[in-house]
Amino acid sequence: MRAGLPVLFICLVITVLTQSNGTGWGQLEQLRKPRALPEPQPLPEVPMVVISEGFFAMGANGTDALEDERPQHQVWVDRFEMDRYEVTTGHYAKFLAETNRPAPWQWEGVDLAQHRDRPVVGVNWFDADAYCRWRSKRLPTEAEWEKAARGTDGRLFPWGNQGPTDTLANFALGARFNYSQVLMPVQRYEAGVSPYGLHQMAGNVGEWVADWYGANYYESSPPRNPAGPDAGSFRVLRGGSWSDLPKYLLTYGRFKLSPETRNSYTGFRCAGTAGPPTPP
Repeated sequence: MRAGLPVLFICLVITVLTQSNGTGWGQLEQLRKPRALPEPQPLPEVPMVVISEGFFAMGANGTDALEDERPQHQVWVDRFEMDRYEVTTGHYAKFLAETNRPAPWQWEGVDLAQHRDRPVVGVNWFDADAYCRWRSKRLPTEAEWEKAARGTDGRLFPWGNQGPTDTLANFALGARFNYSQVLMPVQRYEAGVSPYGLHQMAGNVGEWVADWYGANYYESSPPRNPAGPDAGSFRVLRGGSWSDLPKYLLTYGRFKLSPETRNSYTGFRCAGTAGPPTPP
């Protein structure tokens, strides 16, 4: 009789389940089904800002300027457009998924749920160039970048001549790199935008531009749409990063790196040729 008790109990359980309109089995089936992952949120279009054609003062004079930042000279730049924000991990992830390009350095630290609005880092010049081409855009020239950052009044920083503060830019952080701790969302620092409304043209991440670096290029650069030397060993970066001191956030500040370099300080934004103005 004792051996028959488990069998009797099992029969009773089955009877209860089948007499409950199948709800018990339905619950079991629901538990067996894998949970659907939430749909990824669609990424907004990358906003671009049109920079009008015209002259601006490029570089600087005096002892505050480094040798490769002198002399200050008037440069004409044709009408162009430029990303309002630095390229984010969210947008770069889409590029990776569609191109199968190797992931940037430090990419394993990216959590898109938290970091999709942070600027991508760990990209070399070739990565940045490939991304912009994928978007049917290009990297800005050094002259375009500087005009977008400082406007036509020769200002020292994108927001004016006042030195940086923590309400204007992300800079001078002594922490070790971590996407959550040292990088800020690209839309931050509204008070620190450039004259054209571009965010974080100083701090957060330094930005690759198209040009080869030339130490004495300003002494002989053409006055219209300069595009840098024809060749070189280094590419130019602009803007300074989350780790840099205030003097490296100047609008005319120039930096150089081997185009193969990947680090936690460098990102980019894209530019393009803007069409003619819309008639009034």
